[in-house]
Amino acid sequence: MTLPNRVTPFGVCEADPARGTLMGNRGCLVDAQGELARRWQLERWITCVLEFKGRRRHPLMAPGQYTELFFLDEATACAAGHRPCHECRRADADVFRAAWQQAHPRDALLSQIDARLHRERTRGAHHRAACAALPDGAVVSLDGRAWLVVDGGLRAWTHGGYTARRAWPREPVTVLTPPSTVAAMRAGWRPVLHPSATL
Repeated sequence: MTLPNRVTPFGVCEADPARGTLMGNRGCLVDAQGELARRWQLERWITCVLEFKGRRRHPLMAPGQYTELFFLDEATACAAGHRPCHECRRADADVFRAAWQQAHPRDALLSQIDARLHRERTRGAHHRAACAALPDGAVVSLDGRAWLVVDGGLRAWTHGGYTARRAWPREPVTVLTPPSTVAAMRAGWRPVLHPSATL
């Protein structure tokens, strides 16, 4: 049975057979029957490696446990409002945090990063910008679909990988990646992209 724990750049959980390259969580999202009951439980939304120190969870999406979420790649996770885990992805998290602090000098603690991201997620902080002003790895919404900004153009997002290419539109677009994360990208941090992004 395909579980509804594949996350889109819009932050929505869907059922899809594609597993993706990263896992993450937002706390326990399911009720006693194992059905999705909430979008989040915690402010700390993280992305993790698929395997870490031999830990295995079975069954997935068990009541009373954190709910395993899966992402195509880090650009997807960031667009949905997540950040790198500081336990299983320490090196990636340190690079992210250094760029974040350059962009947001007052955010010295991970809890401050989480609080800022949570404010942006819950207040609908999607902003508009020209694609040419965005760093590679940002995700935008265009014609109801998610598109990755990469290599001077856009790539259509799907759970299984990036597909169609298109040129940047002339008009500004809605940016799904939170403004604070875009600022960290501008400060030098780059999310890890699915291999299909550059095919």
